[in-house]
Amino acid sequence: MSNLVDIKNLSVGYHTKYGRLVHVLRNVNLHIKKGETLGLVGESGCGKSTLGQAMMGFLRSGSKILNGSVNYDGIDMFALKPRELEALRGKRIALIPQNAGQSLTPTLRCGKQIEEALELNANITGQAAKDRVVELFTQVRLPSPEEMVTRYPHELSGGQQQRVAVAMALAGEPDMLVLDEPTTGLDVTTQAHILDLMRAIVDDLGTAMMYISHDLGVIARVSDRVAVMYAGEVVEDATVSQLFRSPSHPYARGLLESIPRLTLSGIPKSMPGQPPLPGTLSGCHFEPRCSFATDRCRSESPALNDIQTDGMEHLVRCHHAEDISKQDFSQDLKAGVQQIVKTISNDTALDLQGVDITYFSPDIIDKLLGKKEPPLTVAGVNLNVKRGETVALVGESGSGKSTIVRAVSGLLPSKGGSIQFEDFDLTVSVDDRPMDLRKRIQMIFQNPDASLNPRQSVKEILDQPLKLYFPDMPATEREARMRELLDRVRLSDRYLNRYPGQMSGGEKQRVAVARAFAADPEVVLCDEVTSALDVSVQAAVLDLLADLQREHGTTYIFITHDLAVVRAFADRVAVLYQGRLCEVGTVEEIYSAPFHPYTETLLGAALEPDPDIAPKLIGGDTPESSPPAQGCPFQRRCPVRVGSICDEEMPAWQIPEGAVNHKIRCHIPVEELIQIQMPA
Repeated sequence: MSNLVDIKNLSVGYHTKYGRLVHVLRNVNLHIKKGETLGLVGESGCGKSTLGQAMMGFLRSGSKILNGSVNYDGIDMFALKPRELEALRGKRIALIPQNAGQSLTPTLRCGKQIEEALELNANITGQAAKDRVVELFTQVRLPSPEEMVTRYPHELSGGQQQRVAVAMALAGEPDMLVLDEPTTGLDVTTQAHILDLMRAIVDDLGTAMMYISHDLGVIARVSDRVAVMYAGEVVEDATVSQLFRSPSHPYARGLLESIPRLTLSGIPKSMPGQPPLPGTLSGCHFEPRCSFATDRCRSESPALNDIQTDGMEHLVRCHHAEDISKQDFSQDLKAGVQQIVKTISNDTALDLQGVDITYFSPDIIDKLLGKKEPPLTVAGVNLNVKRGETVALVGESGSGKSTIVRAVSGLLPSKGGSIQFEDFDLTVSVDDRPMDLRKRIQMIFQNPDASLNPRQSVKEILDQPLKLYFPDMPATEREARMRELLDRVRLSDRYLNRYPGQMSGGEKQRVAVARAFAADPEVVLCDEVTSALDVSVQAAVLDLLADLQREHGTTYIFITHDLAVVRAFADRVAVLYQGRLCEVGTVEEIYSAPFHPYTETLLGAALEPDPDIAPKLIGGDTPESSPPAQGCPFQRRCPVRVGSICDEEMPAWQIPEGAVNHKIRCHIPVEELIQIQMPA
């Protein structure tokens, strides 16, 4: 099969203000065949997005092609004039960005936005365009497509917005899609269905894809081949099976060893060190972090050579690739997992009893019209968290996880029930809490762009809590503390003078983690703190959180969509659907049958870094806009509902035989749940 994309000896760089030439990409050679999906992986700053943009003939301001070429179907992308590039983009090659919510125009209905894309890229207008929009929305599996065309982006869930972005990219019927982290931040079921959709598009339309991601579970699911990038170079290029079975570059092995897995409890091994600054090293760029390094690695840059695995081409940039490929990777993987050893106190850190929360705030008109209050966003949540314990809150977007931690942090009022921390009533606003209480309970938010001041340097961001909570600490001690905090989240002190806009998403999240721990808190509320991180940094941050918990008895409420991270890090798990608890238990109990049908839905959709393990998709991926007024919260999506009792009565809690901490809220007896569920 002929190549659709040929990238030959591509080097991209820029000149610093001091005149030094810095390489962002260095002699990259890649090809993509028609109908093939190439996964592109590596840590933040390794050049993935730069390569994806270069493939579309785009370079960031100040960058330039130093040598090499990008050919798309025989066309030199950087020989085209701007108008010729505009004609090619959208029609022949299209981009699906990371954040669909930011790429869609908030003031235009979704259907109108696709109509504009059709007019621009397919010359389709009028009623034909409207009909084609419905076809595209049907193709990307949006529910009620005729209704969806009339909605604005804010009226759609994150997964639905991403599907609209996919439909927009498909409007011009391109031969090639570039996907830049399109499922980052989506919950596990939505992500699994989006990936299933992308595989179907490739099968049905023969569209080629470059899929950029730091999530190796995603890459294992969608890719035919995988290219691993480090410091602007391709260090391994292999089939998806070769890479996940027998990774032969130490960096690829390190990435795979850093991934939490549903089948392994404990924190995975993280790679030491950080990627180098562009253009700062000679020899092998990975040598300072490599356990296989020799003197030759320090002086001689390795070539990208073919080591032939299973009789197929397998390109690796390493002097020791042949020896590494012969090692049993599965055994190294198991040996690298670190078990968390800690002591959980019998004392209660947080006690939530009967917590009700609503966002409904009726105005005068609502009151005059007697507008009926909708069902509570969170209802009747009872949860006791011990000192030194990690309790994970899991569930899809809209399940009430962030709502609960915002109430605990004092950012959101609760309507009923109690939240206690020692003798303190946490139902009061954070503004009404004493300074010592604010210091003892800290929160790390999901989106660092929204929580870091873009006008403050990292030094100012970290100095602020130190001044606030430790007013007597001298300036020299504060600066030493800042450097220590950055080191613990794997950032060097050169970041002190950087601003958020000068850092990658993963780097910004690490600064947010460092800021929270500047206060030496007793309770930390972690809202998706690892979702934007590279797998290597994620493992390091989990290790950091575990160390702090072990040393200081820190208590965590941990929100994440990644069920493998929960397995690695949490002690207990609370499963939420539409703001109602469905199941609570220890990690081992939650990950073994019996489980609530909703828990099974989440576990079935979880992605493993193994191309041979497909997710088990149960039901649809469309979240409900509000909980039911009565009955089981999962009644409308449950694949095993037993009848009208599910619609009318809230199920009672059941405790499986022999369990102590495990309880399930379902009308189906637990002994029957075991019979109808997937094997553990």
